[in-house]
Amino acid sequence: MSENTKNPPKDLPTESFVDMMLGGGKSGALDSESLIKETQKRVWSSLKKGYEYDYSVDESDTFLRNHVSQKIHMIVMFVDLVGSTDMALQLPPEKLGIIISSFSQEMRSVIRHHGGYVLKYVGDAVIGYFVAEEGTLVMADNAVNCAKTMIDIIERGINPILSEYDYPELRVKIGMDFGENVIVRYGSDEARSHVDILGPSVSIAAKITALSKPNQILVGNDIYEKLHPKLKNLFESVEWPDNRWSYQDKKTGKTYHVYALHV
Repeated sequence: MSENTKNPPKDLPTESFVDMMLGGGKSGALDSESLIKETQKRVWSSLKKGYEYDYSVDESDTFLRNHVSQKIHMIVMFVDLVGSTDMALQLPPEKLGIIISSFSQEMRSVIRHHGGYVLKYVGDAVIGYFVAEEGTLVMADNAVNCAKTMIDIIERGINPILSEYDYPELRVKIGMDFGENVIVRYGSDEARSHVDILGPSVSIAAKITALSKPNQILVGNDIYEKLHPKLKNLFESVEWPDNRWSYQDKKTGKTYHVYALHV
């Protein structure tokens, strides 16, 4: 969600704003279509002409360096591409590189569109975060809508283009959680030393992403409890057999609940 939709415009009724924010209003639908069309143009150009995305460092690096050693509440999101190993066996290296890089940059575009940052790219996965020191409820909705938009863009934007080239379609696993994270810098060089974030929400988001099904969105309880009721009603609790999930909620001492988007 763009920055100018964090607060409802004065001339827009609250109910209409909520519908727009949840992607159910006319404005949300039009914006989604625009994003899909822009995605298709870029992916088509990449496959046809070897189009190169802008890999310049975005605002994330600046933000992290300005907050080194600080603890900040964030929503952390993992977006893991499914089946990349099989693609590596089927496709020429140069084509695989174009598809992976196009996927990563398109996911970055969606994250930025919804007010988040990309922390880093790890192989075929994208890790993003949403700063939630203020407006936590809105950012929780933004993060979930971001994940929904990602899958929509993959299914209706990227995959139709890949199908025209007889390339395998893309699917993703998405997991996210909310919590306090500390920003760390690995080195004394303030401008060039690697910066990263550490915290329980990073670990939990990674773990639940690993347990996700293709094209499934999972959220930890700390995000679920902050969602708007209309969004919360789209989720259902997840229980895994064989003790595959045993993380304990530090507040209650009970199993930390995870919820899946059900649409």
